[in-house]
Parts: sequence; structure tokens; C-alpha cells
Amino acid sequence: MVELSLADRPAIVTGASRGIGKEIAAAFVEAGGDVVICSRTYDDVATVADELEANHDGRVVPVECDVTDSEAVRDLVDTAVEEFGDLRVLVNNAGGSVESADLIHRCGEDEFEWMLELNLKAPYLLAREALPAMISAGGGSMIHVGSVNGLFGIGLSGYSEAKSGLLALSRNLATHYGQYGIRSNVLSAGTIETQNRRDEMEGTEERSGETSARDRWLDQYPLGRFGRPREVADTALFLASDRSGFITGENLVVDGGLTAGLPQSFENEIYQADEPPASR
Repeated sequence: MVELSLADRPAIVTGASRGIGKEIAAAFVEAGGDVVICSRTYDDVATVADELEANHDGRVVPVECDVTDSEAVRDLVDTAVEEFGDLRVLVNNAGGSVESADLIHRCGEDEFEWMLELNLKAPYLLAREALPAMISAGGGSMIHVGSVNGLFGIGLSGYSEAKSGLLALSRNLATHYGQYGIRSNVLSAGTIETQNRRDEMEGTEERSGETSARDRWLDQYPLGRFGRPREVADTALFLASDRSGFITGENLVVDGGLTAGLPQSFENEIYQADEPPASR
């Protein structure tokens, strides 16, 4: 099978100093791509750039960027074009939530607005600035890292609303700019076991004090485990490559079956689903 290649497909990956963003940048460089990576702190992405360039042939350019600032975003896109000649891939990965604002009555206006800015306004700004460069290059792929929180009601107010809005943003990009060779898709991730997520689960564990919070969380996943950053990165690589050339305006869910149905303990109890089928 032909390997996925990003040769001659320069990319921007936001929020790439750690976790999913860092893994996406690594996958792109391994596939022969050149990548501009950014975060709010230059030293963090500079360290990642050095690490990736030491192990692969692709170029990795670190940039400090507040993705909610339109001028900073414009400079980020300009850097990619200046460094690589054009821009063919944009990964809107930067995002975040305020865990204390889990329910609407506990979510203050400032917190709500901050989460909308980071998770929805920032992707809009990046897409807007990237469009002329991508059109000039003859087309490209935009990948917006969303969340299962945007698909059904499981808390995290502000964050969930923004991730839901990301679906509409991506579909409008796909329908309005497909004529220029622009593809736009959302990659909606379930629980991915990054260090931040592990820390969050440990905090929940301390508050619950009863059945393991991790076990209750895992009970929602038919595959019996959380996702790995590399699994999200490989999906992003597919969407960035020509192998997904006829896919646009879609929401690709990478969630280990979370949104497919009921919690596994309930399925097992009602349908005896924990009994394996008899061999024939």
C-alpha cells in the first residue's frame, strides 16, 4: 500500500507544543511535510521543532502566536508562505476549556466568551487568513479538531457550544470554497489520553471517592480504552493527504465508539452483551 505523503504540502498546526497538536506535527513531518507549529509560548514550540527536525527530514518552523489575535494569525500564515512558498494544509487544533464551567449555571460570561474565542473564533480567523494562500496554491485541506462534546450533551458549557459551532464553520468553508479546491473537515475526538487528560481524571478521582472515575469513564467506550494522540494524528494525516481527496464538509468521529450507543455496563445488563457469541 502506498504510504500517505505530505511532500510539497506545507502545513500549519496550531496548539502544537504538546499532546494532540505535537503528535499531528510529528505525523506530518514523518510523511515528508514541512510544518509551521505555534503556541502561545515560543520556547515550548521551539523545543518541539528541534526534536522533530533532529529525527526527520522535514522542516519545522516554530512561531509564537495567540490564535485569537487577528494580526498574530495573519503573521502566522505569512510566515508559512514565506518559509515554504505556499500553504496547503491548516490544522486548527488549539483549544481549551474551563473545567469549573462544566454546567451552564456555573459558567460565567467571561469564561463562556473565552471558550468561544479560543475554540470557534480562532479557527474562523485562521481559515479566513489561510484561504487566499490556499487558493493561490491551487487548493488545500483544512482540518478542525473538534470534540464529541459538540455532538451531544455531556457538559463543559461554552466549550461544547463552540465545538458544535465548528461543524457549521467547516461546512460553510467546504460549500463556499470547494470550487477553489479547498476541502474542510472536522475531526471530532473522544477522550484522548494526553497528560492533561490524565491529570483531569486524577482530579475527578479525588472528588468521587467511590467507584474509580476512570473506570466509569471507560465504561462509556466500547473498545474499553481511551484514544491515543497518535490515533488522532493519523486521522489528521489522512485528511491532509490526497488519499482523502473526495472528502469534504464531513465530521470524522474518532471516539472508540463513545457516540455509538449506551454505556457498556448497561448494554451488558440489558442484552447480556458481555456473553461472547458461541463458536460454530
